Amino acid sequence: MSPDFTDPDIELMLRFQKGEERCFEELVNKHTRGVLNLVYRYLGDASRAEDVSQDIFVKVYRARMKYEPKAKFSTWLYRIAVNHCLNEIRARKSQPSLAAPINDMLEEPEGENPDARLSRAELQQAVKAAIDALPENQRMAVILARYEDMSYDEIAETMGMSLEAVKSVLFRAKENLKLALSKYARGSS
Repeated sequence: MSPDFTDPDIELMLRFQKGEERCFEELVNKHTRGVLNLVYRYLGDASRAEDVSQDIFVKVYRARMKYEPKAKFSTWLYRIAVNHCLNEIRARKSQPSLAAPINDMLEEPEGENPDARLSRAELQQAVKAAIDALPENQRMAVILARYEDMSYDEIAETMGMSLEAVKSVLFRAKENLKLALSKYARGSS
């Protein structure tokens, strides 16, 4: 993927490399919410997500002199975040949880009856459990595709995989999710 030099974040990072500290602050302000949401979705622990997100930005700060604009800045940042999350999970040796994003909670529709609210909550819990049960690489690919709106190319770059591997991983993830959620697709309880 050739770099997009119209990406203002690349310009900020290059200026930061040259010593403009305020550019790093701009990058942190711009990307904190997205990184925090990604980490929270993957780890499922709000306080741990905040600590891990800070660690990720510390890594960005320390890696500034090694940064080369080979892709969008956000792709580079998310690759650091993904790797850090995977290391965190391996260190904990526990299953991560796909949690609702911090500022993306579903609002209850006005006038929704209690049965519909219960059904919606049950479905949300089932989807969360199904995604949590996916193998690590499938889970991360689904999170990046569905919740971070990344293209297949961006997911490939972020996860360090080929485009074909990403397509294969997402296909297997969708098949696994269809199977796990089949009772909801048929509308039965």
